[in-house]
Amino acid sequence: MLGLGSIVGTGVFVSLGLGAAVAGPWVWLAVLLAGALAACNGLSSAQLAAAHPVAGGTYEYGYRFLTPTLGAVAGFNFLIAKSASAATAALGLTGYGLQLLAPGLTHLTIPLAVLVVVLVTLLVLAGIRRSNAVNAVLVAATLAALLLFVLVAAPAVEPANLALRDFAPLSFLHAAALLFVAYTGYGRVATLGEEITDPKRNIPRAVILTLAVTAALYLLVTLAAVGSAGAPRFAGATLEGAAPLEIIARDVLQQPAAAIAITIGAAAAMLGVLLNLVLGLSRVALAMGRRRDLPAWFAKVDASGTTPVPAVLLVAVVVGALACFGSVWATWSLAAVTVLIYYGLTNVAALFLPPEHRLYPRVFAYAGLIGCFGLCVFVEPIYLIAGLVLAAAAAAWHSLARLFTDA
Repeated sequence: MLGLGSIVGTGVFVSLGLGAAVAGPWVWLAVLLAGALAACNGLSSAQLAAAHPVAGGTYEYGYRFLTPTLGAVAGFNFLIAKSASAATAALGLTGYGLQLLAPGLTHLTIPLAVLVVVLVTLLVLAGIRRSNAVNAVLVAATLAALLLFVLVAAPAVEPANLALRDFAPLSFLHAAALLFVAYTGYGRVATLGEEITDPKRNIPRAVILTLAVTAALYLLVTLAAVGSAGAPRFAGATLEGAAPLEIIARDVLQQPAAAIAITIGAAAAMLGVLLNLVLGLSRVALAMGRRRDLPAWFAKVDASGTTPVPAVLLVAVVVGALACFGSVWATWSLAAVTVLIYYGLTNVAALFLPPEHRLYPRVFAYAGLIGCFGLCVFVEPIYLIAGLVLAAAAAAWHSLARLFTDA
């Protein structure tokens, strides 16, 4: 349940349509390819977490098994990738809400998305946490909404819409790169080494089971959406309104009641994603402030010693700024490049594990490494260049920060 709560959210409600915009009816195969890559990365994350059970993910693994510079690059890529995912969640949440309540007011998407970020930030500053019970409720609501969509769409599926034709390898791999982001979140499972019994046995099982269930769910939703509406309509609903499942249920399937239920499920999922990301990102920024990879001011916490106020505000500003792009395509594409670089470094770190800490054959880490860095090049050049520039800037910043700290 924790794994599903960390993964299933914005991706299934938004990014599947983005994949359809690139790969057409081949999108369901891109879903499977992205899931296979996520499984390789998940195994790398699991054995790194077992060997070095601390919070911080690849930011910590980079410092421990690679170099401080690569650790810092991983940390900055994580902040950008997940901030872009959070911005997509804010835009998606707003898109679903507007499509249901006020379809003619889509020009309010950006200000409302920024308002959502502000409200979630205030909740985090007030000390709210996402408990296991709340996580279970959000997961249940999300799964119910998605299964409802599959049920109402299944009778309207047209085999012709699913016919595989006009295969374009470059577009297919581009779609897989975008869809890979929809699987990220399994790192949260990999960090539970100190909280469960027999982590070397149970963490890998949890990661693989979570990814298998997620892939099956994404596959069902993709086949239902493409089969009932066609890939062009599915893609158009995503790019125009950022609420494809609601639009298909209401306009294509003529199921207004289902559209309302799907919107509620989508809102619950993306609100949970946004809250979880602001919480998690602020803690990464706190850790980076303590290491001086960010200015020391971001290492400060409030009087209670529990909330890193400057770090929370930093995350809110970055997420809000990215939401101002107003395009789920732009934010998700940036997330794709930066998260692929991040998990590429995860696999590099896994290759440097000492033999006594290696739980799985190195072939999985090699496959994850080649897959992550390989898929990067199929994302649109503007976002690839942005990701590479950000990674280079992170390395330069780290070097300068070390220079001044040593001085």
